[in-house]
Amino acid sequence: MTRPVVFFEIRGKDSKRLQEFYASLFGWKIDSNNPMNYGMVEPGIGGPEEGVGGGIVQGETPLVTIYVQVVDLNETLAKAEEMGGKAVMQPMDVPDGPTIAVFDDPEGNTIGLVKQ
Repeated sequence: MTRPVVFFEIRGKDSKRLQEFYASLFGWKIDSNNPMNYGMVEPGIGGPEEGVGGGIVQGETPLVTIYVQVVDLNETLAKAEEMGGKAVMQPMDVPDGPTIAVFDDPEGNTIGLVKQ
């Protein structure tokens, strides 16, 4: 039986800055009111009912990337850059798949975007 991805974690030296970055960029509700100041991200709506899928691919260096569904890839990339992120890959159509883009957050974590 296939088990779904049910959690993600984004790490960085300045977790408060990252929490503010993602809350503003994606509208995420993040609660860090706990003894560890661990920013728990509230689940979103509109995702696949069956859970999140993924892939495993050959690469030069280890890397974990999460993909967030957004309405406008160019607008989201521009906003990420305004907020201290860096566009890594402009929108491109995956053959027989979605349109995607990629950016690095202010701490250098790579985040993928998928057009809704």
